Amino acid sequence: MDARLAQFETKMQKSLDNLLSEFGGIRAGRANPHVLDKLRVDYYGTPTAIQQVANVSVPEPRMIQIQPWEASLVKEIEKAIMTSDLGINPTNDGKVVRLVFPELTEDRRKEIAKDIKKKGENAKVAVRNIRRDANDSFKKLAKSEDISEDEIKSLEDGAQKLTDKYIAEIDKAVEEKNKEILTV
Repeated sequence: MDARLAQFETKMQKSLDNLLSEFGGIRAGRANPHVLDKLRVDYYGTPTAIQQVANVSVPEPRMIQIQPWEASLVKEIEKAIMTSDLGINPTNDGKVVRLVFPELTEDRRKEIAKDIKKKGENAKVAVRNIRRDANDSFKKLAKSEDISEDEIKSLEDGAQKLTDKYIAEIDKAVEEKNKEILTV
């Protein structure tokens, strides 16, 4: 692959990776420890990921158990979960914080499916913007360097092929996540 195209493929891959990590944080009625990835707790004045200060496990399909290495962190973890947008109230017994995920209602599943579609559309827009940037850079290249129209056309075709490839992958990811959400 042309080095001039490779940089744009890297950006498109990052857009896809970002979408997949967002999907990891969407809960589908089953407990998924990745919903805690963005949460931080105050650990001696430093915002720290929950996974770095506690043992996170999934003892049951709809429960996450968080066992902090220091008992003083139980309240901090509980506070971080309650102020987040998870929409789950944690319970604790002084040593362990438990998150019980309620079964999703049909309406909530449809709402989440819409959100997944929206995130997918945003990722597609990002990929198309990268294609536009690529084409703009190829046009500038044509003006500044001694490069044939055929080479420019070839680079633009390459950018289009990359765009098609990543849009297809985004569609596939959206479809899989929707199927996961809508399966009861």
